[in-house]
Amino acid sequence: MTSPDLVIRFEHVSKAFGGVKVLDDVSFDVPRGNAFCILGRSGTGKSVTLKQLIGLIPPDQGKIFIEGEEITGLPAWDLGRVRKRMGFLFQYSALFDSITIGENVAFSLRRHTQCSEEEIREVVEHRLEQVGLEGLYDKMPGELSGGMRKRAGLARALVLKPSVLLVDEPSSGLDPVTSAEIDELLLGLKREGGTTLVIVTHNIPSARRVGDILVLLHQGRILEQGSAERFEKSEHPLVREFMKSQGGN
Repeated sequence: MTSPDLVIRFEHVSKAFGGVKVLDDVSFDVPRGNAFCILGRSGTGKSVTLKQLIGLIPPDQGKIFIEGEEITGLPAWDLGRVRKRMGFLFQYSALFDSITIGENVAFSLRRHTQCSEEEIREVVEHRLEQVGLEGLYDKMPGELSGGMRKRAGLARALVLKPSVLLVDEPSSGLDPVTSAEIDELLLGLKREGGTTLVIVTHNIPSARRVGDILVLLHQGRILEQGSAERFEKSEHPLVREFMKSQGGN
């Protein structure tokens, strides 16, 4: 059982691939309405953690709870029901290049709801406006910049009004100004909609701006956890090194 104030709970989760432990007895909680940033070098289990949260990769040991419901071992139908409460912003947006931006955003509405065409259009245009892409319903993904594609991916992730948004490297491939704009969109979701965010990032300035709770994964374990201020004051050499690297100060 979990508290209603906790949206996500990892309990002693371990995962190995080919005998190599990617996650080793990892536990953490994500309170409702918080932004939880997962930091770490490549190969430390960050993306695996996101995939476990949506049930794509089951843990070898441990339990995972989403809004009080244990998802480890859930059958596909029930897992699909849980996933509808979650949005996922992929690292490279993962838009369908053969259909318009509007149809990309509408995809989940057509698949998971009984909304009319008029209702779908209204919802999609609202989401596009929310991310600064108003009037671009009929544009093709190839006509957009990287930052605009990321915004479109965010609109698609939000179209079913998820209570949890999982974000994989939101600043990847973006210039600092556009990256900061994406950060502001994520902060707005947290402030105005109470959305709970789980963000995998290498971008230390971004983690400082957005994150309420930061965790640093190292060799499959949590090396440090807490606020950005706690990280800044850490005496652990690896934490200090990481905070000064990857665009940190």
